[in-house]
Amino acid sequence: MSLVLVGIIGGIIGGMGMGGGTLLIPLLTAFCAFDQHTAQAVNLIAFVPMSVASIVIHAKNKLLKPRYLLSVALPAVIVCIPASILALNVDGKTLSVIFGWFLMILGVIQLTSVLKKNKRN
Repeated sequence: MSLVLVGIIGGIIGGMGMGGGTLLIPLLTAFCAFDQHTAQAVNLIAFVPMSVASIVIHAKNKLLKPRYLLSVALPAVIVCIPASILALNVDGKTLSVIFGWFLMILGVIQLTSVLKKNKRN
């Protein structure tokens, strides 16, 4: 039952644009006793159909800017290979710490971005 609830919560939050993995991975590790490697693998598997659906919807609504796609997609593809190798060679506890730091840094960046935007307005 906890897997269903975690999936629903992660899917709803992910559908709102926050990024399901930001919430799904901590939920799977905290409430479903998944180790970090398995939680990240589940997130990657769930990401594929969600990203395809998002691209189709954004393309249909003419929200994609092809000239920016390559500048985002190419670095992502290049970085994913060494990141995957790193994730495979790091123990789960260390990977959890790295992911936690990543989330905190991302949160600070997003918070300062919002504060700067509000300050300008």
